[in-house]
Amino acid sequence: MLSPELQIILSNSLIIAIAYLAVYPRFCGADIKKIAFNDCLATAVALCLAGSVFAGSELEFSLGVGSVNWFWFTLLTFMALETPVMFWYFKRNGLWPTGEH
Repeated sequence: MLSPELQIILSNSLIIAIAYLAVYPRFCGADIKKIAFNDCLATAVALCLAGSVFAGSELEFSLGVGSVNWFWFTLLTFMALETPVMFWYFKRNGLWPTGEH
């Protein structure tokens, strides 16, 4: 059986992969407003999924430097996992300055 932390990290990873490899290219392209809106939806899906499993539990989730509840663990790990993927997508779609003139 997977640890609660691993369950959240895997579900976050799956949501991010679906968002950046399927949803954003098809429905958002290089429109930053559409990306931001859909990213809020992806984050909400991650929080709802984790909440449906862990809300009401007294479980503490380890971040290495301290413990937090399911909400903060989900949100913080989602942001940490998403950041490099976001930079990749932005660079690929010309939304991130490359420093080249």
